[in-house]
Amino acid sequence: MIVSRPSPTGRRRPGSLRLLAVAVFVCLLPSALAAHPLAPALLQLEEREDGLVDVLWKRSSLAVPGSNIEPILPPACPATTQATFEEQGVAVLVRWTIDCRDAGLVGQPLRVDGLGPAKIDTLVRIALSDGRAIQRVLRRGEPQMIVPEKAGRFEVFSDYLTIGFEHILSGADHLLFVFGLFLLCATLGPLVKTITSFTVGHSVTLSLAALGYTSLPSGPIEVLIAASVLALAVELARETDRETLMRRYPWPMALLFGLLHGMGFAGALREVGLPQGEIPMALFSFNVGIELGQLVFVLGLAVGAALLRRIPLPIPMPRRAAVYVMGSLAAFWTIERTVAVF
Repeated sequence: MIVSRPSPTGRRRPGSLRLLAVAVFVCLLPSALAAHPLAPALLQLEEREDGLVDVLWKRSSLAVPGSNIEPILPPACPATTQATFEEQGVAVLVRWTIDCRDAGLVGQPLRVDGLGPAKIDTLVRIALSDGRAIQRVLRRGEPQMIVPEKAGRFEVFSDYLTIGFEHILSGADHLLFVFGLFLLCATLGPLVKTITSFTVGHSVTLSLAALGYTSLPSGPIEVLIAASVLALAVELARETDRETLMRRYPWPMALLFGLLHGMGFAGALREVGLPQGEIPMALFSFNVGIELGQLVFVLGLAVGAALLRRIPLPIPMPRRAAVYVMGSLAAFWTIERTVAVF
């Protein structure tokens, strides 16, 4: 008979060995992925007063094998210049001009083919000649749009909520940190308090950075985010019967690291940009999307652990193995990002 090790507070962690099946799955899955998802593609159209439209198509040079995304512009707006290509880091920029003098840009269809196989979204930015700005997101389930006269608030809310939701669920480093908080807290009460503190922390810095009140280089921030995951993994791997500061007060630690992770979320939001005239709505819905994704992840862990407690595992697997996988990934990201900075 194998008994789970008591926590330092004297309470047992129920089903901690069986929880490992969820833990190992969650930790091993990101190892096949990058720590962050591919950046969305960008289709930008700037209408001149004479009716010509300057087009910028930006996509990552990194792509899912076999995928090819391509913008389909209005048939009534033929190209007037040859496309020019430019490499910018890992991005490819394509520029050309189209003629919408007869049809006008408003009311014209736009589509991006290949979003399904590529597994990314496309941000569409449109600047009309009279100063109106429109911003939408085309995704696998909705790869086309009609250029409206102005952006609708519901579309802004829906688009940015989806971006936030997808970003947190495809960001392995952020998820591993939340996973570590899940393991650190022995009971539901401390878990709720700790996750809430993490949420408050990253919501504060995300909002401040997105509104331009704070600005830090993304490279060092990404290094520190990976280091925060590593620090939490080291704490979880310790064999000790005494309460460490992190175990005794997990919520202040989560608040502090949440401030750091919020700067990472702000970097993702800068990649997308905020629509003029609807900045508060976009920022709010992006944050809500992150919180919903985080909640789905935590609930998935809790439900999976509860189900696995009812299944007798043929081979006892120590919880420590999951923590080692978590720490190994965090150490790799820390080294990789540090090298990239310097």
